[in-house]
Amino acid sequence: MTSFVSYECRDGLAIVTIDNPPVNALSHVVRAGLIDAVHAVEEDAAVRAVVLRCAGRTFVAGADIRELGQPPQAPILPEVIEAIEGARVPWIAAIHGTALGGGLELALGCHVRIADPGTKLGLPEVSLGTIPGAGGTVRLSRLVPIADAVELVTSGKPIDADRALKIGLVDRIAEGDLLEAAEALARELLTHPMPAPLVDRPCPDAETVDWNSTATALARKARGAQAPLEALEAVRESISLSGRDALRKERERFLRLVASEEAAALRYAFFSERNAGKSLAAIKAEPADLSHVGVVGGGTMGAGIAVALLLSGTAVSLLERDEATVAAARQRVLETLQASAARGAITLTQADDALERLTATHDYVSLSACPLVIEAVFEDVDVKKQVFAQLDAVMPPEAVLATNTSYLDVDALAETTADPARVLGLHFFAPAHVMKLLEIVRGKRTIDRALATGSALAKRLKKIAVVSGVCHGFIGNRILAAYRRDCEFMLLEGALPAQIDSAMKAFGFPMGIFAVQDLSGLDIAWAQRRAARATRDRSQPYCHISDRLCELGRLGRKATKGWYDYSTGEPQTDPAVTRIIEDERVRTASTVRGFSDGEIIRRIIRVMQQEGEALLAEGIAESAADIDVVMVSGYGFPRHRGGPMYMSGSKALQAADAP
Repeated sequence: MTSFVSYECRDGLAIVTIDNPPVNALSHVVRAGLIDAVHAVEEDAAVRAVVLRCAGRTFVAGADIRELGQPPQAPILPEVIEAIEGARVPWIAAIHGTALGGGLELALGCHVRIADPGTKLGLPEVSLGTIPGAGGTVRLSRLVPIADAVELVTSGKPIDADRALKIGLVDRIAEGDLLEAAEALARELLTHPMPAPLVDRPCPDAETVDWNSTATALARKARGAQAPLEALEAVRESISLSGRDALRKERERFLRLVASEEAAALRYAFFSERNAGKSLAAIKAEPADLSHVGVVGGGTMGAGIAVALLLSGTAVSLLERDEATVAAARQRVLETLQASAARGAITLTQADDALERLTATHDYVSLSACPLVIEAVFEDVDVKKQVFAQLDAVMPPEAVLATNTSYLDVDALAETTADPARVLGLHFFAPAHVMKLLEIVRGKRTIDRALATGSALAKRLKKIAVVSGVCHGFIGNRILAAYRRDCEFMLLEGALPAQIDSAMKAFGFPMGIFAVQDLSGLDIAWAQRRAARATRDRSQPYCHISDRLCELGRLGRKATKGWYDYSTGEPQTDPAVTRIIEDERVRTASTVRGFSDGEIIRRIIRVMQQEGEALLAEGIAESAADIDVVMVSGYGFPRHRGGPMYMSGSKALQAADAP
């Protein structure tokens, strides 16, 4: 035994406890301790059953990710699980918290599983570019209906204890103390024949799954990632072979995938998110109390921010201009909560409880009790300055004031207050109650207490916080503006919107840049361009195509026409847009040529990288990894590619030639 695994025996029942905080990861020392425990059990004739449990807040939440891609150290996890599965006495897994990846595989190696009511169970390996590598596909597909096994392995999403019981993944849900319930189950097992190891059980009927249609749907959802398709094939293969042969094949597939570029990129993305906003961790200041937060503006973004806060347990005072807009804002929050409940993201009870924490008002004075107020009104500098002036008049000096702006100068907004030090930017992404990214914008005078408040808010809302300095568009929108501008120049050079969008989707973006503009509306960027017209550097090239579309009222989906025609519901290439592009090519005497999809993608990525390098040089972004987190989490850059800064190596860029 090691200090991470303990063993005790009383009245013929052994208790093996893993204690490797914070999440009991299956690191080498834990695996070695488990093997020692198996040997101790086998040598102790007094032991008639074993309960495997974990100390702390969770069962084993997975492998030690730092070991992935490294030379394996014996004992490897498959050996540990096979030793438990082949034991002379039954092992009972007592599961609480989460049993994920190798943790669930470990539980599957046990002969019986009992779980706390709040337990989550899953096999998330596809999110790291690989598949279960210690029998997960083999044992799971012999325990639960094959369709459920496919869903668990290919989606990577965990399920709750109730569903796990329903499909047979766990044998019982504990009532009361988990260890006591597990011990009782162990003693009950002694009166029955020992359960057969899962690996030796018969295979289910593979025809219950339409493998081809499932693969087609997975490929569409995976957007170029290979791990989900490999996971599907692993399940299919596992039920066509004997258990032992299936284990060997699964391990071969796992080792091949774990060494892939996709897996390396996904591990990088995982650790980049974990380390994002690193400077926030060094702040010692106490954050403002977040039990009650004010939000100014009840439009789509303000309502989304309010919902995110309400679902975190925060009371929200939502301010609008007058009685009519107050009522509309409250209705918008209600509809957002109802929509979340309808799709199963929350329960109706949670929606009702959240709504009870909402107060909608048009009186600025009612916000004075809020330690934090977030301004989320229309993206207009004069409107936002008016809001800050009114907040400054009523808010106590210790209150933190935040602006949810996408592009505007946070320092200029802060200067409208008596104390700019308490102002910061909190750039949420729409829909704010769903998107995981939060850009925390540090003004030149922002104090640590305000930044600590932003950091605490991100944690409360379970968002990834990235720190940005002040510039036009901060990190994400500045990069977006740069490559959007270059994509429009590609139109002058010979590409068309549908080709660029198609190349981006083939590479892994959920939408192409022109479809994105149509979705968000072309008028917002148009207004910004017009506002900047007087100060624009006339020596720099400028593409007028988007301006011409806006002048014709082609503002995107909401106008049924933008870069595409939406009159039939689906985006269609519009000859009128093609004529505008061709006219601009002639007017600017552009040299027209053909583009390959790979050339389009390489050019987009290089523009992203160049802008990212400028952000680093100017001190706007704290690290290249932070830039990648922003682009992956907020702008649809394919996660399995790592991010534009990660792809700076020539090998990665060459791979983009065949998206």
